[in-house]
Amino acid sequence: MKIGNVEIAGRAVLAPMAGVTDRAFRELCVRFGASYAVSEMVSSKGLEYQNRKTNDLMTLSPQERPAGIQLFGDDPETMARAAVTAMKFEPDIIDINMGCPAPKVSKNGCGSALMKDPDRCGRIVEAVRKAVPVPVTVKIRKGWDARSVNAVEVAKICADAGASAIAVHGRTREQMYQPSADWDIIAAVKQAVSVPVIGNGDVDSAQAAAKMLSYTGCDLVMVGRAALGNPWIFQQINAYLSPECRIIPEPGIYERMSILLGHIRTLCDYKDEPHGMREARKHVGWYLHGLRGAAGFRKRAGQLETYEDLVLLVRDIIDAQTQGDPA
Repeated sequence: MKIGNVEIAGRAVLAPMAGVTDRAFRELCVRFGASYAVSEMVSSKGLEYQNRKTNDLMTLSPQERPAGIQLFGDDPETMARAAVTAMKFEPDIIDINMGCPAPKVSKNGCGSALMKDPDRCGRIVEAVRKAVPVPVTVKIRKGWDARSVNAVEVAKICADAGASAIAVHGRTREQMYQPSADWDIIAAVKQAVSVPVIGNGDVDSAQAAAKMLSYTGCDLVMVGRAALGNPWIFQQINAYLSPECRIIPEPGIYERMSILLGHIRTLCDYKDEPHGMREARKHVGWYLHGLRGAAGFRKRAGQLETYEDLVLLVRDIIDAQTQGDPA
């Protein structure tokens, strides 16, 4: 399928997540089969005061293509200027965040707060679309709260304004990330617009991905939190959706720790070791999910300072998982 003129080879894409989906993580997920990745969200107003951090957020590598840059803001003209600036980093797609529930974003009228002003959503999409030569997409939620479920309305306005695809998270801003996502609203949006629809919410396994595609009719599934410490989920989804419907088991402890070490090595290479290791602490915690002694190892992970510290921790993690195994 295509988003505008951009070909998307698979059915599972990586959700943009602030503080998580940096270049190292995006590259890793694409290596495991994510068909499309989007940057962490970038402030349109912040782009007017460009700094190194902003540039790092928008840097895209050949290993993660196709890739998009996600912008957030509430003013059409500012968003258009930001999109022009973002084009210096050669994104394949510009994505507009209309779904972030974080108070520091929504209280300023950005992110999910835009769902309260559908006309403004359309003006933003139209301004950005006119400003850049690449497809423009949007990520929305079910609505602001239970009394204002308007994803269908917002999606239609955005599509009419020129959006090339709509990603829908099946929860309101009020719900944040609980309870279960409403897949019916994703199906309703799919029925209402002619552009591709990306379903988001509760895709935590290959089977869940297949069920969402079947239930909602959406064109792509977006994987977010389920990819944390679990980048091989994309490989599992692709295999399950293949004609052979293959099931790929979870990696063993040696493979899991090898993936972890490679991930953090790349992270440190991109951000320098002190910065990279601070970022690594949360990632290591996610990779520990379900392992023997995870609680104690997470405590140690929170104190990591150097890559060598991680190597030593990984050695102890492997020892703990293999105790009593036959030689």
